[in-house]
Amino acid sequence: MDEDTGEQGQLGRRERDILALEGRSFSGPGAKERAVREELGLAPVRYFQLLNALLDDPRALAHDPVTVNRLRRVRERRRAER
Repeated sequence: MDEDTGEQGQLGRRERDILALEGRSFSGPGAKERAVREELGLAPVRYFQLLNALLDDPRALAHDPVTVNRLRRVRERRRAER
């Protein structure tokens, strides 16, 4: 398989890059969205769709459990607030 889609059981490059970006902190408003566009070439809406799907992917949990578990907690807290 190619580098972008990854082998079965492993995340592709784009998925790893999304998780890496989520592990970073950003200085001000719009900085994260700018990084998403410039570094990943994705519209922010598409980025968040992919990220949300990644949070349910066991491969993502195996790759970066700290980030995935943190984001799952944030997602659940937001759902509970609705």
